[in-house]
Amino acid sequence: MPTDGSFDPSLFVFAALAVFVLWKLRSVLGMRTDRDESAPSRVRPLEAPSRGAQFGPATHPPATATMPVDRWQGLAEKGSAAWSGLDAIAASDPNFSGPDFMEGARKAYEMTVSAFAKGDRDTLRRLLSDEVYQNFVSEINAREARGEVMESALVSLDSATVEDARALPRSSSITVRFKSKIISARKNKEGQIIEGSLAHAAAIVDLWTFARDPNSHDPNWKLVATETAH
Repeated sequence: MPTDGSFDPSLFVFAALAVFVLWKLRSVLGMRTDRDESAPSRVRPLEAPSRGAQFGPATHPPATATMPVDRWQGLAEKGSAAWSGLDAIAASDPNFSGPDFMEGARKAYEMTVSAFAKGDRDTLRRLLSDEVYQNFVSEINAREARGEVMESALVSLDSATVEDARALPRSSSITVRFKSKIISARKNKEGQIIEGSLAHAAAIVDLWTFARDPNSHDPNWKLVATETAH
């Protein structure tokens, strides 16, 4: 993650898992299709990932007094708790940029799931906390032990909006609602599709929470929790 606050597009993930992947990762990513009516799953807040899974604030005018009235337009609903939370975060962090944060969050969403589908452990190590990393790797190991492979592709990342934002003395957090469509299939060692489809996209709704300490010299935001959304 560059320390000047701009987001490095090589850091975060391609959102790619349908039918089997969504079911398999429910306890890890909290993903669901719009056809899934089961109760939301949740991942407990996790410790911060290692450097490299990060995006920091850019240098922009501080606090809300110098910002236009439509400062969070397109990111959050005006008058909502999320809007007020972004105000509070901007007040506690003079370098916070909503658009830069959201660009980073979108990249994070895309690249994290893509790395899992590919079994890219190096990328996952940079992006995830130790606990989430171990969950991902356990799934990858099991898949590889069966001789299976996964193919997936992002069809569209339809929207990313701030669902919640909070500024606490030692932790600012922003929860982003992602809506996307992906295609994904799991193949056995003979190359036959045994789960999913490469012909049909599945709609996914996720909530991912990012956090950072506004008093820290480290400007980077970390992925700390995920859950499904309706």
